[in-house]
Amino acid sequence: MNKKLTSWLFSSFLLAVPLSLQAQYHSQVWNPDNGNGTYTNPVIYADYSDPDVVAVGDDYYLTASSFNCIPGLPILHSKDLVNWEIIGYALQEQEPKELFDKPQHGKGVWAPAIRYHNGEFYIYWGDPDHGIFMVKTKDPRGTWEKPVCVIAGKGMIDPCPLWDEDGKCYLVNGWAGSRSGFNSVLTIRELSADGTKVIGKPRIVFDGGQKNHTTEGPKFYKRDGYYWIMCPAGGVQMGWQLAMRSKNVYGPYEAKMVMAQGKTKINGPHQGAWVHTSQGEDWFLHFNDKYAYGRVIFLQPVNWKTGWPVMGQDKDGDGCGEPYLTYRIPKSTSHTKVNPQESDEFNSTELGLQWQWHANYNQLWGMPTNNGCMRLYTADLTATDKAGNPQPFKSLWEAGNLLLQKTPAENFTATAKIRFASKEDDQYGGIIMMGMNYQALVVRRMGDKFLLQQLYCKGADTGGIETEKTLATLKPTEMDTIPYSPAIYLDIYLQMKVKAGKCQFAYSLDGKRYKDAGDLFTLRQGKWIGAKMGFVSERKNTLGNRGWIDADWFRVTK
Repeated sequence: MNKKLTSWLFSSFLLAVPLSLQAQYHSQVWNPDNGNGTYTNPVIYADYSDPDVVAVGDDYYLTASSFNCIPGLPILHSKDLVNWEIIGYALQEQEPKELFDKPQHGKGVWAPAIRYHNGEFYIYWGDPDHGIFMVKTKDPRGTWEKPVCVIAGKGMIDPCPLWDEDGKCYLVNGWAGSRSGFNSVLTIRELSADGTKVIGKPRIVFDGGQKNHTTEGPKFYKRDGYYWIMCPAGGVQMGWQLAMRSKNVYGPYEAKMVMAQGKTKINGPHQGAWVHTSQGEDWFLHFNDKYAYGRVIFLQPVNWKTGWPVMGQDKDGDGCGEPYLTYRIPKSTSHTKVNPQESDEFNSTELGLQWQWHANYNQLWGMPTNNGCMRLYTADLTATDKAGNPQPFKSLWEAGNLLLQKTPAENFTATAKIRFASKEDDQYGGIIMMGMNYQALVVRRMGDKFLLQQLYCKGADTGGIETEKTLATLKPTEMDTIPYSPAIYLDIYLQMKVKAGKCQFAYSLDGKRYKDAGDLFTLRQGKWIGAKMGFVSERKNTLGNRGWIDADWFRVTK
């Protein structure tokens, strides 16, 4: 069927569907809702590290670390803490702009906290190189205000505010040893009542020392007259959850371990969010590190025992729980199966919410079209040093124009239908599985033909050099006849099949018969993020008119 007709039919269908139903995406590869009143962890099998959640009535809103990826500060919504959808982003551009216009792997947005106060949503986060920032809005689905720098400085991470009953505002935060030279301590200071600036001096309220080394990621609450700090210690892979309480905001705080791996296979149940629901229940969302797949989201029940929270299953009755893999779904007023978006038909003139760039967006990288495709122009692969002098290209680690999304499950197949238009030799485009090691399957113009190539880089984060391997020579689907800057075109289907951490690329010229292409690739995470998949569109050694990918669709299936 003609793509324009397909797009028109799809748009007509949407007009007949209530707006409340249009965003309900159902994953083919991971659905935690078992359909019988129970769920299976993880509730989100994607990299939403350092999650925080706020309950507003019967609605739950989640945000998470986004580091250098833009748009940043993802906003997810749920009615039952199990079924989630992406509804937007709170950060459209990172500052300083001149820095984040290029990839800054592992920098940027660390461990945000989301809160609701006086009819407004607030998100605080730490940029370990620049300070603590805040954004706010009255509508989490809409536009968020420009970020405010609450505290300038290095080393501060993982901030979380608390508005007390008397209207005073306090902020707790951790410290990054890589910037400050110390860690494992938590500090609290008073902010102005509107939460925009510091009015009090910082005070150390907890030092994890050797017993609770790597104390970080604090979340601040108040319950039954106690100030509570929930935080992890022990490190990401092997850590545990602490709860600490005090009658005084500045302590001293009494601490207790309330969840650990125990005898389960769920390593290091790490930082997250305690949620008290409108149904009177308590739950805890935390991440679990799946290495190449990133830090995925688990949900645990919380019960109170002798005044302390117990997270998960406490088999031996010692007050320290172990994570459940399967449990009953929280009580809720509404229950609708929905999952974070993955597949994209590109039938909207707005970029799908599952997609992020590796740096601040530049319109020269591409944009949605009104004819049912996403256009990605070939970007310049030219690196420069601090003085602005050109440097030899090493790898796509330096490319900000990669359009990527998170991996959605342990096993899945992602297939893209593209038309690649090339104006000059050495322009190329295709699909990529990106991380500190990466591999891509691309088509590159050489003369009047295309080369199907595997691009591979090991240790991209430490200066690894990209290699190329030609797999096949392909004839163009079409060639321009215009005299000025003619292009040649190739219609092709590109695919990556992921199973248990391994990725096999494949291609097809008819969308029916796929042929494996290139070496089996082992996924590897990026800098503080999981491996990400999507599109690459570049040009090397050429300064003429850009080529482009027209991505017809990107589909994630079993």
